[in-house]
Amino acid sequence: MIRKLVRQMLAAQIFSALTVSLCLLIDNIMIGRFLGEQAIAAYGLANPLLLAIGALGSLLAAGIQVACGKSLGKGSQEETNAGFSSAVAVTAGVSLLFMAVVLIFRSPLAQAMGAGNSGGLFEQTRDYLAGFSIGAPGSMGALVLVPFMQMAGQSGLLIAAVLGMTVTDIALDLLNVLVFHGGMFGMGLASAISYYVAMAIGAFYFLSKRSVFHFSARQVSRRKIAELFSSGIPAGFNMASSVILVFLMNRIVRDIGGQSGVAAFTVISTFGNSANCITTGIGGVSLTLSGILFNEEDRSGLKELIRLLCRYAVVLGLAMGAVLLIFAPAFVSLFIPESGPTRDMAILGMRIFAAGLIPCCINNAVKNMYQVSGRAWLTEGICLLEGAIFPVAAAFILTRFMGITGAWLYFAAGELLALCFIGLYVRLKTGKAPWADGAYLLLKPDFGVTPDNLLEKDIASMADVTAAAREAEAFCLSRGQGARIGNHIALCIEEMASNTIQHGFEKDRKEHHLSVRVLCKPEHWVLRFRDDCGAFDPVHYVPEGENDALGIRLVMAMAQEANYTYSLNLNNLMLKLPGESAGEQ
Repeated sequence: MIRKLVRQMLAAQIFSALTVSLCLLIDNIMIGRFLGEQAIAAYGLANPLLLAIGALGSLLAAGIQVACGKSLGKGSQEETNAGFSSAVAVTAGVSLLFMAVVLIFRSPLAQAMGAGNSGGLFEQTRDYLAGFSIGAPGSMGALVLVPFMQMAGQSGLLIAAVLGMTVTDIALDLLNVLVFHGGMFGMGLASAISYYVAMAIGAFYFLSKRSVFHFSARQVSRRKIAELFSSGIPAGFNMASSVILVFLMNRIVRDIGGQSGVAAFTVISTFGNSANCITTGIGGVSLTLSGILFNEEDRSGLKELIRLLCRYAVVLGLAMGAVLLIFAPAFVSLFIPESGPTRDMAILGMRIFAAGLIPCCINNAVKNMYQVSGRAWLTEGICLLEGAIFPVAAAFILTRFMGITGAWLYFAAGELLALCFIGLYVRLKTGKAPWADGAYLLLKPDFGVTPDNLLEKDIASMADVTAAAREAEAFCLSRGQGARIGNHIALCIEEMASNTIQHGFEKDRKEHHLSVRVLCKPEHWVLRFRDDCGAFDPVHYVPEGENDALGIRLVMAMAQEANYTYSLNLNNLMLKLPGESAGEQ
C-alpha cells in the first residue's frame, strides 16, 4: 500500500512544486529573450523578495501537511476542517499585508537588494517587485491549497491548475513584450495574474459540495493557526535559508563577475529551482506520509517509506542530472541566446548544479520525516546548514581558489555536507551506522508496538477475509486475551472487510487494495482498515432500512471509539476496542 501511495503522490507533488518555479522560469526566459542581460540581473536581485512570499506559503503548506496529517492519522475530520479554515484565513491576511508592504516600499527594497538608487538596474528591479507583489495572495493561496488537493485526492485538478497557470503566464508575457511593452512591471504582473488563475481553478473544488474540506469562520482559531505555523517552521527555515542564500550569493558573484556574474547565477538558480521539483516532491511525500505513519506508530511503514524515497532519489536525481548535463547549452540559450562569457558561465554552472540533486532528494526525505517525528529542531538545523551556511561558505572559500567557477559548486557542496552531517549525527546519537536497522529514523525504543504485538494482513478476496479473521482471533488468544475479545475482533474484520470486498472491490471490477492492521496495546486493541475504493464513511452511515448494514452497526456498537477519514483517495477507518484479561470468557 505504501509503495502505491508513494507512486501516486510523487508525480502530483512534483507537479505542485512547479507552481512557483514554473512562472519564475517562464518570466526569466522572456526577460532574457526580450529585455536583455541587465533585466535578468534585475530579476536576480529581486529574487530574494520573491522567495520570501514563497517562504511564507511553503511554511503554511508544510504546517498543513504536518498538522492535518496528524489529525487525519487520528481520524478527526473536524480537526482537519479547522486546519483548512484557519489556513485560508491566515493566508488571506498575511499575503495582503505582504503585497501592501512591497508596493509601498518597493524603492527602498530595490536598493537593499543591491540595485543601487538610480539607473536602469534600479528601475527594472523596482518595477518587477511592484508587478509581482500584486500576485502575492494568488501565489500564496495556490501554495496553501496544494496539500489540501493532495489530501482530497484531486491530483487531476492540481495538474489542471499548473497547466492553467503556465498557459496564462506565457500568453500574458508575450502580450506584455510584443503588444503592451510594459517592461519589468508587466512581466511581474503577468506572473501575478497567472497565480490567481491557478488559485481560482483549485478553488472550484473547495467551493463545491463534493469537497471533503469546508471553510467555516467559526473554526478559525488562534490555537490552530499557531499549530500550523509551528508545524511549518522547519519548511520556513528552509525557504528563509533560500532567501539568505540568494541574497549572499548575489553579493559573491557580483564582486567577482559583476553584472554578468549575477545574470549567470540567476539563470542557474532559476532553472535549478525547476530541476529541484523532484527534491521538493520527495520532501512533500515524506512530510505527508510520515505524519500519518508516525501517528499510527508504524515503525516498519516509516522504514519502508524512507527506503522507497531514497530509491526514487537516486533514479530521479540521475535522470534529471543527465538532462542538465546534456541539454545545459540549449536550456541556457532560452535565457541568453547570444554567445559570450555570461552564457558560458551559466552552462558550466548548470552542469555542476546537477551533482547536488541526489543528496538533496535524500536530505529532503529524511529531514521532513524528522519534522513530524518530534525533532523539528533537527530539521530546522539541517535546513539552515543545507540551505545557507554550507553553500555560502563553500562558495566563499572556493572562489578564492577557483574564481567564479568555485561559486557554481555552492549547491552540490551544501547538499553533500548536509548529508554527511546527518550521517554523523545519527552515528553519535545511536552508536550505529545510519543505515543499520533503521537507525536514521531516530525513533525512541518504545515507539509503536513490538512486532509480536502487531498483525498486518493484505486482503484481496473473501477467502482472505475468512483467513485474516481466524488469524486475528488466534493472535488475540496468544496475547492472553479471552475468547470474547478474540471473537469481537474477528467479527469486526469479517464484517468490515467483507463489506469492502462486496461493495468496493466488486462494484467497478478494478484492482483494489485493502490492508488490515491489528495492534495489541496495554489497555486496548486498535484495528485499522485502509482501502482505495470509493469514499464510504461507515461511522456516520445512515441505514436505508431496518435490516440495512446490520454488520456495520454491530461493529460500531462494539467499538469503544471509531474514526473515519477519506484522504489521499483512501478510506481510513480506525476502531478502538477495550481489552480484557484471559480469564474473561
